[in-house]
Amino acid sequence: MIIVTIGAEVLLYLTRYSSMASTLYDAVMVSSFFIGWKLYRRLGSQQGHQKSPRQIMLQFTGAFLIFFFGSTIVNVYSSITFEDFNKDYDQYVQDYTESQAFDVEDGVDAGLPDDPNWSIFEKVDTIGYDLYNDTLAGLEEVWRLAYIILLLVVCKKLFPRRWESGSRDVFLMAALFITSILFGIDHTLDTEQPWAIRIGAIVTFANMGLMFGIILLWTRNLWLTVIVHALYDITATLSWYYIDYAVEYFTLGVLIIHLSLFILEKIHQKRLMSQLAMVQEGQMAELTQSVE
Repeated sequence: MIIVTIGAEVLLYLTRYSSMASTLYDAVMVSSFFIGWKLYRRLGSQQGHQKSPRQIMLQFTGAFLIFFFGSTIVNVYSSITFEDFNKDYDQYVQDYTESQAFDVEDGVDAGLPDDPNWSIFEKVDTIGYDLYNDTLAGLEEVWRLAYIILLLVVCKKLFPRRWESGSRDVFLMAALFITSILFGIDHTLDTEQPWAIRIGAIVTFANMGLMFGIILLWTRNLWLTVIVHALYDITATLSWYYIDYAVEYFTLGVLIIHLSLFILEKIHQKRLMSQLAMVQEGQMAELTQSVE
């Protein structure tokens, strides 16, 4: 867990200087899947009962909707409060979008093979690399859970009396807050920017990290949180560079699925309640007959 947390942060900082550090960082993020699998089993074993696939899907759609609307509020707040960061980020997106639009033409002008297949694979490589990075970004939730566990272990060692007296929720909230700040800081480690822009980035991503942390604690499902994170990043990338309003379209689909699952779950619960009532009535009738 030390490698996934502190080691990943060191490598992330070094990526601004070394391409090898970037490769190692990706390797650490991929390997964190196996650490996450062990942590997930421990986290899942603490749940009171197993959820049905419909309940898990309902929880996933609810978590995605919570993050979408929460991140929208965060983005509006950041655009108003941190004008330098907002302008810098908008310029970055615009420059990157324009670079994708002219990559093929620039490649042909530079003497690359004038072959339609070359153009197709260049686009596949570009989109695939973006989606690959977004998928790895979802594994940052393994990093968060590992950090929370490490911080809780430290709190248990430093404050044993408070830990035993039932202050664990306080320590958990403190760990969530600290990891959210670290989440914001980590999104600036691989770049060199003025502090006016960096502070805006830290606050913006820290708020988003806090929402991911809340989703993790609410669902108690690591992989569900990982998928929410990865899917949001993927749809955001598609929306910025390739398909207008991809996030909004995807969220609309998630909302429709969520409402449908919610209705089905309510119908299922009513059926269970009616069956339980019928069983209880039958038991009461048998009890009455035995008394008579």
